[in-house]
Amino acid sequence: MRYWLMKSEPSDVSIDDLATLPNQTVDWYGVRNYQARNFMRDQMQVGDGVLFYHSNCENPGIAGIAVVNSTAYPDRLQFVKGNKYFDPKSSLETPRWFNVDVKLVRKTKLLSLKEMRNTPGLENLRILQRGNRLSITPVDPRDWELIMKILESNESFQ
Repeated sequence: MRYWLMKSEPSDVSIDDLATLPNQTVDWYGVRNYQARNFMRDQMQVGDGVLFYHSNCENPGIAGIAVVNSTAYPDRLQFVKGNKYFDPKSSLETPRWFNVDVKLVRKTKLLSLKEMRNTPGLENLRILQRGNRLSITPVDPRDWELIMKILESNESFQ
């Protein structure tokens, strides 16, 4: 089992939006970075843990826990002319872009980027590394465990 941090802009799909979708599942569409695509296509497996991260917003941070709910398959939006994710170099025979389905496990109290930066033991978390802009990053099992403990302790104080 692997662990991932997956960024979503709340203006596109928030943790609350995910909670209202059929089966509380969303196809992780629109990834147009080869390294992030390769993580989905080549490494993600059904059941992998996901930190659902709100990005590009007033309060960025981990907003919930999810799981990978499918193996990778071609992102349908790469074939839709006029869509911002359309790729004219992609074809049904040789798709360039893939996505996986992500299913909500639970919404959590927001664990902010600032809180993560100030947490001893998370110094190696990729999202905290200077220059990291990837929308999908692997999470070390030790970091996952520490984040789960923080989230569980935050939930007990709600």
